[in-house]
Amino acid sequence: MDQSRLQKLRTYMEEQQLDAVLVTLPKHVYYLTGFLSEPHERFLGLLIPRDGEATLVVPALDLEAAEKSSAVKKIATHKDTDNPYEIVKGILPENVKRVGLEKDHLTVNRYEALAAVLGAELYVDMELPLREMRLIKTAEEVVRIKHAIALVEKVLAEGLKKVKAGVTEAEMVAELEYLMKRFGANGPSFDTMVLAGENSALPHGHPGERVIREGDLLLFDMGVVADGYVSDITRTFAVGEISEKQKEIYNTVLAANLAAIEATRPGMTLASLDKVARDVITEKGYGEYFMHRLGHGMGMDIHEYPSIHGANQDTVRAGMVFTIEPGIYLPGVGGVRIEDDVFVTENGCEVLTSFPKELTVIG
Repeated sequence: MDQSRLQKLRTYMEEQQLDAVLVTLPKHVYYLTGFLSEPHERFLGLLIPRDGEATLVVPALDLEAAEKSSAVKKIATHKDTDNPYEIVKGILPENVKRVGLEKDHLTVNRYEALAAVLGAELYVDMELPLREMRLIKTAEEVVRIKHAIALVEKVLAEGLKKVKAGVTEAEMVAELEYLMKRFGANGPSFDTMVLAGENSALPHGHPGERVIREGDLLLFDMGVVADGYVSDITRTFAVGEISEKQKEIYNTVLAANLAAIEATRPGMTLASLDKVARDVITEKGYGEYFMHRLGHGMGMDIHEYPSIHGANQDTVRAGMVFTIEPGIYLPGVGGVRIEDDVFVTENGCEVLTSFPKELTVIG
């Protein structure tokens, strides 16, 4: 695990005059230590005193796993009968006054239990510095994301062999999620979507008993988790012969997708990137049917910063990984979304997804 991450956090602590930081989101504990765990109701935390050695606090039953994978070698444990907040207090120096916490992650109950023990004067939210650290991916992180992408593309290629008229959306989802595990993923990175015909016009539709039929647009939106990182891809297919209107919206979405990829480069605003794709769709008369943002960041989570929409004036930066996923959704006709994962380079972007995007007839 990259040791510079802890150092960046310590630099922030110095700037903000924090006496300690307590990281409790399991993915952030993993990001900073290399120890990946889901503690459920038990306490998991990385405690970083301003002037002392960081300590990983884990349930006693996770000690062996933590010792094997954590870059932070000082480890404290708690049993189910212990008060873990008392253990946290015992690690810290006396009279801490300013403590950094992940306010979005802590429940009110946990915050109150912790505050009652620590008695600090101020609790500072750590969301922004952690978000900033995660925003720019390292070469190692990109390798892991590419691995997750390779897995999901293998799943999609194999799953398409099962598509035929009469199979339901739900049956296809079951097949795809079986293949994810079979090919080595931990599981889906979000609820797998397979939407047929009129259901494909629902950007966040729910697969059900709708059977796949000739003339349908068939939309797959899926991703996997592997080695702590995720993938996210959407492809839309024609089942047999489709109408000229369906072909037109497909080609329009593809043009918007390609235009946004071509335009992506450091220094432009996220709003202007969204506009590139939106203008292509609007010029064809379908602007009102593209009703969501162009894309979102991804890495350890399926939805990370940045959010690529028309009001975000932050700039594109080298090292970002995000999706480009324009869509058109015509009620009663069907919908098309084409989603790629891209890595921003110094001069443009590298498209990490490689599954073909030309209109393909299946079934």
